[in-house]
This record gives sequence, C-alpha cells and structure tokens, in this order.
Amino acid sequence: MIISDWIHAIAGFFILFSLSLGVEVSPLFHSSYWLLFTTFVGFNLFQFGFSKFCPLGLILKKLGVPESR
Repeated sequence: MIISDWIHAIAGFFILFSLSLGVEVSPLFHSSYWLLFTTFVGFNLFQFGFSKFCPLGLILKKLGVPESR
C-alpha cells in the first residue's frame, strides 16, 4: 500500500471509531466530544484534497511507506 491508501484507511478507521464512541451505545465510553475528533479527521481529509498536505502523510513518509506503486 502507498501513502494515500494508508491515509484513507486510517482516516476511515478513526472516523468509524470516533462515531461509535460518540453514539450512545455504551454509557461507559459515550461522549459527544468524540464527534469533535470525527470533525477534525474529516476537516483534514477535506483540506488534503485541496492542498495535498497531510500530517499523517509526513509521518508515513518518515516510516518508509512508498509514495507510488
């Protein structure tokens, strides 16, 4: 997998995970503040579409993930 694949996979996981914690399924972990994390991830995906800059992309590049196939 290349960097853009990892970015989409990790962002998708974080969105689903934070949404599941923001919905009142379990009173132990339920908090509407988790939806702020969902908003943060969504905003990063949105700005990545225009600027092609993503902090996660920099981290993955330093970890040695290839940029192209």
